[in-house]
Amino acid sequence: MPFFTSLILTGGAGLIGLAAYRKSKPLRLGDVLIDGEPKPATLYPPETGGVLADLRELTQDLFGDARQEYQQSLNADYDASSEQDAESIQKNNLVVSVAGLGLATLGLILSPIFYLPSALCSLYSARMFFQDAYRIFAEEGRLDYRAVWALFVPTALLGGFVFTSAFAMFLGIINYYLVAKTENRARQSVADLFGGQIRTVWMLIDGVEVETPIDQVQTNDTVVVQAGQMIPVDGVIINGVATVDQHMLTGESQPAEKSVGDPALAATVVLAGCLYIRVEKAGNATVAAQITEMLSQTTDYKRTLQSRTDRWLNRMAVPVVGLSLMALPILGASGAVAVLWYYPGARMILFGPLSMLSYLQVAAQRRILVKDGRALEVLAEVNTVIFDKTGTLTLEQPTVCRIFCCNDEHGLALTEDDLLRYAAAAEAKQSHPIARAILQAATERNLDLPQLEDAQYKIGYGLKTMIGGRIVGVGSKRFMTMEGIAIPPEIAEQQGASHAQGNSLVLVAVDGQLAGAIELQPTIRPEAHEVIHHLHQRGLNTVIISGDNEAPTQRLSEELGIKRFFAEVLPEDKANLIAQLQTEGHKVCFVGDGINDSIALKTADVAVSLRGATTIATDTAQIVFMDGTLAQLPTLFILSDEFAANMRVNLVASTVPCLIGIAGTFLFGWGMTICLFLYQSNMPIGVYNALKPLLDERQQHRRPENKEISRLQ
Repeated sequence: MPFFTSLILTGGAGLIGLAAYRKSKPLRLGDVLIDGEPKPATLYPPETGGVLADLRELTQDLFGDARQEYQQSLNADYDASSEQDAESIQKNNLVVSVAGLGLATLGLILSPIFYLPSALCSLYSARMFFQDAYRIFAEEGRLDYRAVWALFVPTALLGGFVFTSAFAMFLGIINYYLVAKTENRARQSVADLFGGQIRTVWMLIDGVEVETPIDQVQTNDTVVVQAGQMIPVDGVIINGVATVDQHMLTGESQPAEKSVGDPALAATVVLAGCLYIRVEKAGNATVAAQITEMLSQTTDYKRTLQSRTDRWLNRMAVPVVGLSLMALPILGASGAVAVLWYYPGARMILFGPLSMLSYLQVAAQRRILVKDGRALEVLAEVNTVIFDKTGTLTLEQPTVCRIFCCNDEHGLALTEDDLLRYAAAAEAKQSHPIARAILQAATERNLDLPQLEDAQYKIGYGLKTMIGGRIVGVGSKRFMTMEGIAIPPEIAEQQGASHAQGNSLVLVAVDGQLAGAIELQPTIRPEAHEVIHHLHQRGLNTVIISGDNEAPTQRLSEELGIKRFFAEVLPEDKANLIAQLQTEGHKVCFVGDGINDSIALKTADVAVSLRGATTIATDTAQIVFMDGTLAQLPTLFILSDEFAANMRVNLVASTVPCLIGIAGTFLFGWGMTICLFLYQSNMPIGVYNALKPLLDERQQHRRPENKEISRLQ
């Protein structure tokens, strides 16, 4: 019978594949010979469970929750209920379709009485195809593969092919379930700019700091923000001095010095100091929230994506219906139904999502979160990769690049090591990026730091300490001016040159005299050179788009070998540049991490972000590197290549038997019996090919110790 033939073919292929997989695994040895002498080696107990255990593990890998767990780890407010609801609906439909298939089988074996409830199950399962086919025709005026599927069920039932209809619905609902597993339907609160970090703020009320829910903050209130905290409002500083990191919002690599009268922006971070801010805008009125509002109004390219399977099947829909209508007067209902059943590539509705789910799980095992499988397909068509600069190609912590010592006019006679030693000792208990950079430079030079004699810090644009009986001040030019310390002309000139290059200058004073300065430059990610080199080897164009100044952006592009860059770009202009490239025929992958990148991420064909980026960036991106680096970008493109090759095998396996079947139906009058048998011939190849990525991944990672033993044999 056709059903049992299908089960035998599919099950046999699975058993053979798993048996071959198990056979290829290294042997467990009690000892090995090295230089002619036996050496001890780990002896593993024999595995139990056999093929069934392997099948169970494979199923766990395929339908595991790693991707959902990654999303939860990125954002505590991540809501997976939409995804779970979609999967739950398809599970219920799957139960109905399985019941219909079972009843149809009983009809074949026992009595036709079971055909009626089976037909009802098929019609109930087919309702989703009817709904989708009607929606697409009403909205777009075209027929797609779901229209053919919807047409097939009643046609098959009217022709008396109850089992065929039930089996078709079973495959169709499996498709819906697998697609639900591969697409991202989660509800995301992109308006939560702070990623769940801020729920309350400290407000100054009658001279007392009071912790208050953030949603109760109003205009003209005063909020207090300490070092290490994120500013929750837009406003004006009325007291205090601080260094503020604004790169996530503006793209500027240099921390900004803020004091009374300066503006403060929500979603920026106080690195050092303390600010009292009079609120001008809170909640949805802040600059950051306005970017979010623009984000919600920006056309989402990804909403228009179709999977490769959908595109192929949609192209074949009208020809298949036409051939079926031609077969009806010539070959009767059996021939017409057979042609519909031979829909070229129809098995792609099973093989395609199954392959996609396999690759998504492989990516997750390699710490790459792909939220929507269609992004993996589009990635194979990408020809341009655009990077944000600050925070994406560079690290948060800068690097000491040069040290300047002042002329010995005041008897200080400090060397570079002396200057760095004093600065590092003063910054020893600080945790902001500049302090960490200075401490790292001192460590690399193996400098012994003197003990602080007076730990009373004067924090603002710098700090003032007592070290070895000497007063040491470390900070900005404004800090030195506040302390009454003169700035030599050569240092003032160097500061201008450093800032023009996107670097920062930290001044060091000893006993009231400026002793020198330490220049810090943005740190390029250690993996960036190799990643860019790999992309260029693939023939991809690379571009930098940054909100930072032109000089540091140009210098970074030259150092990385990226020929094209755009500097001082506003958030909405980033998206406009990407849209312009798309109209020129480019497929764009954008890699970014900041609030100012969110609109560009939404506009790009493929959007990539990093763990540790702003919540709005990781929410908007389709792909997130969970190790927080760019190192997995080449792996992502390789997986995309492998997926494209895998899908080509699926397409051939699901198309060739169907074309043979259509030809045989018209030329030789083949009926439904031959149709069903021939149609199952592609099942073993397609299922094995779809699961092969997971099989290969499991084989590669199982008992890594055995690889060494195998090598020594």
